Amino acid sequence: MNADHGRTAGKPRKARNERKKKSTLREYAEAIVIAVILTLFIRTFILQAFRIPTGSMEDTLLVGDFLFVNKFIYGAEIPFTDARLPAVRSPRRGDIMVFKYPRDPKRDFIKRLVGVPGDTVEIRNKVVYLNGIPQEEPYAKHTSTRVRPPGYRNPNIYPPGAGNRDNYGPVVVPPHHYFMMGDNRDNSDDSRFWGFLDRDLIKGKAVFIYWSWDKERFRPRLNRIGRLIR
Repeated sequence: MNADHGRTAGKPRKARNERKKKSTLREYAEAIVIAVILTLFIRTFILQAFRIPTGSMEDTLLVGDFLFVNKFIYGAEIPFTDARLPAVRSPRRGDIMVFKYPRDPKRDFIKRLVGVPGDTVEIRNKVVYLNGIPQEEPYAKHTSTRVRPPGYRNPNIYPPGAGNRDNYGPVVVPPHHYFMMGDNRDNSDDSRFWGFLDRDLIKGKAVFIYWSWDKERFRPRLNRIGRLIR
């Protein structure tokens, strides 16, 4: 009698344990699904990670810097559509932006915004002039002291006949477009070579560095972690 009672009591206890186990697994699964959805939402509309692959933005950004890009500020692109969310503000001169490379939209580029729509951009002996006014650019880096003369026409410059890397323009930035340049002026594939950046190709504004790895010395650059990007 006691043995039969023990077997009968054991079955409900086992069933309760199985239900509890299933409930726990379900909670874990729901938590994982929610985490994935939140991650995708944040990555699509708010923040996206980006790694610096080249030296075109030195010394502001170094190869091996990992940074976050604010996609919300300019109005994030809505996937599978041509629409965007409302922007907090328009791009401004000096903003460092990540965008789709105009010649290959599958690739991401990062450059500094130099000219906004309506600006006249000109470069004289490596000095940038906006609307006839020379610009103070403490972040600009030049790796070569040699200046290509104004008479030299680089066939790779856009638009054809605009000049060369060191003596360029003047050109007027058209509506809905921007003139972008790398801070490493003598080593940057930018608007001087592929033209004006279409507003629809902009992905977001670089915000801060969350990690930096020096590949040559095989060590982290701890002093760069958390640095705001300006």
